[in-house]
Amino acid sequence: MLDDRAKTLLKALVERYIADGQPVGSRTLSRAAGIDLSPATIRNVMADLEDLGLIASPHTSAGRVPTARGYRLFVDTMLTARPLDLGQVPDMAAVRAQLHPELPQRGVIAQAAQMLSNLSSFVGVVSAPRKPSVFHHIEFLRLGERRVLVILVAPDGDVQNRVILTARDYTQTELVEATNYLNSHYAGLTVDEVRERLKHEIEALRAEIATLMQAAVQAGSDAMAESSESVVVSGERNLLGVQDIASDMRSLRRLFDMFEHKTELMRLLETSSRAEGVQIYIGGESQVVPFEELSVVTAPYEVDGRIVGTLGVIGPTRMPYDRMIQIVDITARLVGHALSTKGG
Repeated sequence: MLDDRAKTLLKALVERYIADGQPVGSRTLSRAAGIDLSPATIRNVMADLEDLGLIASPHTSAGRVPTARGYRLFVDTMLTARPLDLGQVPDMAAVRAQLHPELPQRGVIAQAAQMLSNLSSFVGVVSAPRKPSVFHHIEFLRLGERRVLVILVAPDGDVQNRVILTARDYTQTELVEATNYLNSHYAGLTVDEVRERLKHEIEALRAEIATLMQAAVQAGSDAMAESSESVVVSGERNLLGVQDIASDMRSLRRLFDMFEHKTELMRLLETSSRAEGVQIYIGGESQVVPFEELSVVTAPYEVDGRIVGTLGVIGPTRMPYDRMIQIVDITARLVGHALSTKGG
């Protein structure tokens, strides 16, 4: 636990480093507002903070910089969350005007990513809404011994094919029978609804139909996961102007690889969609953000009261977190409003 003096100094040091990007020395801190301590006392407290792993001293400077632990303590206990008023935040009038319900869903998502990037001067990311996977029509076709093709047709005509390996061989007649049964009893239900019903009906179903239905549900889940892996990224080039990141070419290459392939981005956004409100992930403190130089500020967005996606800002650990929180929180609300108004 830090005493009030140590907390005040850590807060001032982090804020100064975020503003200037230069290691902060005791003399600089002694001139900070609200600090009435001698440089010698400040040096002693800074030494204690360094021992606790909250700040570090770059070998090229006598000043100190925050560590991942220091940033975490700062954002968790020293940032004051102010009530957010859409009308009082700079640039938000333009944001509200651009995220209007007349845009198609993909347009709203793309516009939101671009605005997150423009407002933050970093990278904006938005995951597209996850659509419930609905069985409109299911068909099973025998491909060979113990190999069955599952054809899933969604109400919008989207077709997904999956090859499954079965425990025993099925004749095409059995597969046609299962197809007819499943379409008459389960068509129009979502994957989750079918899975829930199967829990109660599995005993009553004939073994081969139950097995095929479970395989179809798994195939539907896989198809839904693949089709929902849609992430829009905007403003990647902004990071080329961030000295902390651009100075390390190897890290920069890995970072752009992440933006291109999006697998890690999906994992990060999926993790944050399970949390409430704005979340801050600081690189170097966990496996969620695999880059020490990066922080990510995210928030889930809702359509008609249900969380359907996540958006956020990716930038350097030295970012103005209070402003990023406002940008992300308000944009999440506006995206949810735009998509809810247009009926998802």
